[in-house]
Amino acid sequence: MAFIKFLGTAGARFVMMEQLRASGGVWISSGSDNLILDPGPGSLVRALESRPKLDPAKLTGVILSHKHLDHSADVNVMIEAMTAGGHTKRGAVFAPQDAFEPEPVIQKYLRNFPERLELLEAGKEYRVGEISFNTVRMLHPVETYGFNFKINNRTVSFITDTAYFPEIPDCFRGEIMIINVVLTERKPEVFHLSVPEVADILSSIKPQKVILTHFGRRTLTANPQKIADRLSQKFGLEIIAATDGMMIEV
Repeated sequence: MAFIKFLGTAGARFVMMEQLRASGGVWISSGSDNLILDPGPGSLVRALESRPKLDPAKLTGVILSHKHLDHSADVNVMIEAMTAGGHTKRGAVFAPQDAFEPEPVIQKYLRNFPERLELLEAGKEYRVGEISFNTVRMLHPVETYGFNFKINNRTVSFITDTAYFPEIPDCFRGEIMIINVVLTERKPEVFHLSVPEVADILSSIKPQKVILTHFGRRTLTANPQKIADRLSQKFGLEIIAATDGMMIEV
């Protein structure tokens, strides 16, 4: 079975710091391949406490969309877990160049632990066993990428942290679309998507399913599922708000 499990749906630093929502990232599984995307604070604990348990020792890939700590704080411990502390050379790590230098979030001592260490580049394709993905450069204060995953012959698009830009609908055409929506209102000075900008994106594309996640404090106060319901009624799409621990089959 191929599935995606949300080990956290926290967006922005205050929701993360107060743990109003968990911040463990997203687990992606297909067959014997298991990836963790953006393992933020608590990723290891959330995986082990998941029911059924997700075993970090069975990871085959670790992916960072960008180096901000709400996305990367547990990246080193997940690499350690994937490689048995470096005793088993296995798996792949994918991250932007600035996650390594000049202010690294991935520690130098464990960079030789995985079989592969690959820098993300815009428009490039990558593969881990049965799972492949390509990258889209986003608009964010640090080097950041969105993803189109091919999982079980379906495309799952992740619109990660970014300011709005008009090309977004053309870059992400997955049957399943997962969108980070931090803000309730447009704030051009903040490089995150808002609910109105999500509406702009959905006015141009018609995915089979949309999942909203990575919520900021005001978005949580406004009730993410009510936001999803309003967007669903407006566009006639299946739109749901992710919750911590939620799993969807692909």
